[in-house]
Amino acid sequence: MNRFVAAERTLRSAAPHQLPDAVREALTRAYAAQTVEFFMADYGLTVLQPVAASPNPLKSLPIHNSAAGRAFVSQEPFVEHLGEDGVRVHLPVTVRGDRLGVLCVVLPSAEHAEECLPQLADVAEVLAHEVIVAERDTDLYQQARRKDRLTLAAEMQWQLLPGRSCSRAEYALGAQLEPAYAIFGDNFDWSTTEDRLMLYITNGMGQGIEASLLTNLGINALRNARRAGISIADQAALADQAIYAQYRGAGYLSVLLLDLDLATGRLRVVDAGSPRMLRLRERSVTRVDFEAQLPLGMFEETDYVAQEFTVEPGDRLVFVSDGVYAVAAPGGEQYGERALARAMTSTSLLPAAEVPGALLRELTGHRGRPVPDDDALVVCLDWYGRQGPRD
Repeated sequence: MNRFVAAERTLRSAAPHQLPDAVREALTRAYAAQTVEFFMADYGLTVLQPVAASPNPLKSLPIHNSAAGRAFVSQEPFVEHLGEDGVRVHLPVTVRGDRLGVLCVVLPSAEHAEECLPQLADVAEVLAHEVIVAERDTDLYQQARRKDRLTLAAEMQWQLLPGRSCSRAEYALGAQLEPAYAIFGDNFDWSTTEDRLMLYITNGMGQGIEASLLTNLGINALRNARRAGISIADQAALADQAIYAQYRGAGYLSVLLLDLDLATGRLRVVDAGSPRMLRLRERSVTRVDFEAQLPLGMFEETDYVAQEFTVEPGDRLVFVSDGVYAVAAPGGEQYGERALARAMTSTSLLPAAEVPGALLRELTGHRGRPVPDDDALVVCLDWYGRQGPRD
């Protein structure tokens, strides 16, 4: 039997909580691995956390200052030479652009690593698929993601998210929330089909559990309407009714709804509140304004209208909540669109998945303290366009 097929079979037949042991067993037996370690990115995207306990628990690794972090950020295998002890291969554990973590494998020699590298990369991708499936049945991987305890509101918000990045031939998406371990109202959601990408950027009013409950109601109302196959304008109207029925105007949800035609780059947008969109095109940043409409749930039976906008291949769209553009420095100066535009330009060479974290680090420097007073949300969409006939 082909050794990759044997390793894949071992992973697919493992119990949900035993994937770290299964990949260790498979790589030791089939590829002469000396050690196998699996790390997952924490909620704040600052460290890689070891998965599963061992007699000698491993330490977390910084994402931006370690060999494993280099593989995670670049999304390319990285080979670390250990002298007489062989080499350590760091492999991104990623599925459809969603970056989960890194698999670190010590092999006896560089020659052996070079021979095995393509198949080891495939094993890491299989592991990513299996982790996504296994998370339905065990808390192991959710626990591994946290270096600190989540607030209850943050727990609810992270469970609501589709992921933090995704990609396909036409686009790449990345998103991040702060404070990662105490987020309460801001959120994002996306869904893709053969020809469309729908994206929601939300900013729920209030704090703590109340804000999280409001956002949960709004996102699930939007999903319910979306899965019924109706337009984003009608999705907004139905979610508006659901929120108003529950809160009678005392609570509302600011949301930017987008429906992107993957064949043409035509974008339909409903702007119902405070999230903003900026476009980076050929190193020029422009704020894209739409007709402002009422937040969801503010009044009974509000009608919403979608506007149209076209993106061109090479465009980068960045979406931010008011916890980004309205943040004040210690002297009172708001972060504002000029500073945001500079940050977007300075990060233009980064992949979409890295941009939100980079912008939020810039924001921390402006704020002058590590913990924000309000949720901060950044979503980045890189548009490549559809090339040639569809598969």
